Amino acid sequence: MKSILSKILSSVLAVVVFFSTVSFTIDEHYCGDQLVSLSVFTKADSCGMEMAEKVSTTEKCNNILKKQCCHNKTQLVKGQNELQTSFSDLTFSQQLFLTSFVYSYINLFEGFDEEVSSLNSYEPDLVVKSIHKLHEVYLI
Repeated sequence: MKSILSKILSSVLAVVVFFSTVSFTIDEHYCGDQLVSLSVFTKADSCGMEMAEKVSTTEKCNNILKKQCCHNKTQLVKGQNELQTSFSDLTFSQQLFLTSFVYSYINLFEGFDEEVSSLNSYEPDLVVKSIHKLHEVYLI
C-alpha cells in the first residue's frame, strides 16, 4: 500500500512540475467583438472576411481608410524557467523553521526496535486466599 501511494504521489508531482514549466500561446480570432476561433499552440482559423476585403485595388485603397472588423489577439503564457531555489536564499527564521519541521517529521515515524513494557520487571503478587470469597463478591 505504501509503495502504491508513493508511486501515485511521485507521478502527480511530476505532472505538476511538467505543467508549471510548459510555455504555450493562445491565439484568438475576433470578428467585431465576437470570438470566432480559439487555438492553443497553433494559429487560430480565420473567419474568411480577409478574402472579401481583397476585391480590387481601388476598393483596397478605400478599405485602408476603413477600420477592419477582424483582428487576432495572441497571448503568451510563460512557464517557470528557474526550478531550483537555493537554501541560502531563505531568511534565517525560514531556515530554522524548515530544519526543525524536517527533523520532527522524520522522528515522528521512527519506530521502536522492541516493544517496551514496564510490567516485565515486576513479579505478580502471590494470592494466598481467594479475594472473591473473602469479600463475598460473586460475579454472575
